[in-house]
Amino acid sequence: MATAIVTGASRGIGKACALELAKAGYDIVVNYVSNEQAAGEVVKEIEALGRKALAIQADTADLKAVQAMFRTASKEFESIDVLVNNAGVVDDKFLLMLPEDSLERSLDINIKGYFHCAQNAALKMMRKKKGCIINVSSVSSVVAIPGQSVYSATKGAVNSMTATLAKELAQYGIRVNAVAPGFIKTDMIDQIPEEQKEEHLKAVPLGRFAEAEEVGKVVCALCSDAFAYVTGQTVIIDGGLSL
Repeated sequence: MATAIVTGASRGIGKACALELAKAGYDIVVNYVSNEQAAGEVVKEIEALGRKALAIQADTADLKAVQAMFRTASKEFESIDVLVNNAGVVDDKFLLMLPEDSLERSLDINIKGYFHCAQNAALKMMRKKKGCIINVSSVSSVVAIPGQSVYSATKGAVNSMTATLAKELAQYGIRVNAVAPGFIKTDMIDQIPEEQKEEHLKAVPLGRFAEAEEVGKVVCALCSDAFAYVTGQTVIIDGGLSL
């Protein structure tokens, strides 16, 4: 049985990735930080699809917590075949209003967290000479949006990290790719004022925001044999926003 670890899987894009991978036949580790109830609901949905699931609490910025998560996952499942690095934080601040704690939190979760999980996943995957790591980036890594200097910087780092890790890990049969979503219908979009949402929508050539499931389907496809020769790429999922 193949197993996928999805970080930040209690809601939004992470949840969608977990469910799509479950539909494709993966057992799932549902990582979460604070919302145990939501993570439990995702586990139930995955089990309803006939797959095994386990919710594990871990702050990905904490290396020891990540190591403990992978130890637990290895005890419960035969192998770790896929890692979806999705747990992240968005804290929009203009440069002159950027507090140090916001900067540190974004760097810790959006960059260090990805490294922590990738390191531990690679150690497991190297043993069987096969595996997939998918890093969730953002269209903000290629499109300048005022107030997102830190978020954009972290997601740009994710793109570069993806390419470099793909080159490092290819010899072990591990593929590393990224997806860069644009405007997706999640809690984050719901918090944007309606007037601002309408302006964002005008900038999307396809004329709509994406469903989280559409990102999940791309992630699932990248893990499949259909993309067995694809590594080091960042796939932009933005309805044409970045064109």
